[in-house]
Amino acid sequence: MNSFISRIRRMYAWAVHAASSLQSPFLLFVRLYWGWQLIQSGWGKLHNLQKVTDFFTSLNLPMPGQMAVFISCVEFFGGILLVLGLLSRLNALVLVVNMIMAYVTADRAAFLSVFSDPDKFSAAAPYVFLIASLIILIFGPGLFSMDTLLLRRYPYPTNTAAR
Repeated sequence: MNSFISRIRRMYAWAVHAASSLQSPFLLFVRLYWGWQLIQSGWGKLHNLQKVTDFFTSLNLPMPGQMAVFISCVEFFGGILLVLGLLSRLNALVLVVNMIMAYVTADRAAFLSVFSDPDKFSAAAPYVFLIASLIILIFGPGLFSMDTLLLRRYPYPTNTAAR
């Protein structure tokens, strides 16, 4: 019985190790795919600012013209930073706030149905961007990122006074 449990534990440890080795490639995929989608979305908005401004006006947002430029830039440059894995967590935080505000302002019914009708919530346009941004915010950009390269080159200073 002991060897059976030992074998199960070894198999489980191997499975955990194998799955953990996929973390950085998965984070790279999330960053590349959804970053590219954000770049395209922001680029499209930047080239149709009047349409975006009209939409923001219909939502009664303050300063719709300036807001259209700001949101377009957040998506475009945020997507570029996501693809590069640069300033990843800060960028992801900005994108999370942006997507929550997109839910609240443009798709309030879907936002309020998160528990009552999860299909409606997950079918809304901001959902996948919100999830991708939350993944990067929580787990970081992974090994294949500019953040990792910069941290290797310029590591955080250690606190020698605490020793």
